[in-house]
Amino acid sequence: MDDILRLTLLFDFYGELLTEKQKLIFEMYHLNDLSLAEIGEDQGISRQAVRDQLKRTEKALSGYEEKLKLLEKFMEHKKEVRRIKETAQEIEKVNDSKKVLEYIDEIKKIADSILD
Repeated sequence: MDDILRLTLLFDFYGELLTEKQKLIFEMYHLNDLSLAEIGEDQGISRQAVRDQLKRTEKALSGYEEKLKLLEKFMEHKKEVRRIKETAQEIEKVNDSKKVLEYIDEIKKIADSILD
């Protein structure tokens, strides 16, 4: 996963834990694609102050993820749900009832791994 996508996902999960200023500057830079200079001018601060604020915000988001692991769990769940979908697609192809029972057992195991 590239850094920009990761940061955006972290912001989706943990953005409400940031200060209003952190959220505003992060959104202006990452979501609205404004330059550091443009943000600095808008906020009445230097380009360097904007950069420093972004770095502190990115560090805070990463720190939340290190402690809470919400993004990691989300990505794991997404992977497991893909496995459920693939298993269900295999069930559609099978005509042997014993094989169907094996696939159903696999679906139960995957579901249990998501729920635990």
